[in-house]
Amino acid sequence: MNPAHSSLIQQLCTRLSQTDNTPLYVKFADTVKFAVRTGVLHQGNMLPGERELSQQTGVSRITVRKAMELLDQEGVIIRSRGYGTQISDKFEYSLKEAKGFSQQVVLRGKKPDTLWVNKSVIRCSEDVAAELKIPSNSDVFMLKRIRYVDNQPVSIEESYVPVALIKEVDDIGLSLYDYFRSQNIFPQRTKSKVSARMPDADFQSHIKLENSVPVLVIKQVAFDHQNIPIEYSINQCRSDMYVFVSEE
Repeated sequence: MNPAHSSLIQQLCTRLSQTDNTPLYVKFADTVKFAVRTGVLHQGNMLPGERELSQQTGVSRITVRKAMELLDQEGVIIRSRGYGTQISDKFEYSLKEAKGFSQQVVLRGKKPDTLWVNKSVIRCSEDVAAELKIPSNSDVFMLKRIRYVDNQPVSIEESYVPVALIKEVDDIGLSLYDYFRSQNIFPQRTKSKVSARMPDADFQSHIKLENSVPVLVIKQVAFDHQNIPIEYSINQCRSDMYVFVSEE
């Protein structure tokens, strides 16, 4: 057994032996995600088979299978008949959930990070004003950052937020949505449009890509519980690392 698998089995046995009300298959799945987030497992790593995982951890194959199904649904693993199960090299991002980038990354067992490029107040364009349902030339915060998943740059995002919703822009850390929630602003739903194009010079200056790799452009409006727009974002994402999920 290779060192990564040995460490994973040890973590699984420790977590599964703990007495709490969490279902065993959830403990199992959460431990795999933690192993990915902490670098025990890496993108593309193969996992042991269900039988071996069952024998090594002392839980039933049914429990292992349910955990694998959950990890598959969350985009943490890729299962291929006749090939095996491996840690996904793509980040599955839900367009139907108003959870924000950082929370979705963490929930999938990966490590998010953000490099801020700009936090400034600007006069909004007509397009931004229309999306936020505010007058043209209104003051908005323009927040530009590079997003990372497991230390790899995956996207460049620009967000436009009405100035009244941000008291102190420097209080925004890893997650804009965490800041919103700290101000009792709760994103409830999103509306998204997705298109594709080749990377421009600005994108290439921050994230180097092969010329043949397109970027996915996601234009998204987030709404609060009163259906009021609170953020309009333009997210340029690496198409070789993202899988987007929308309403079924």
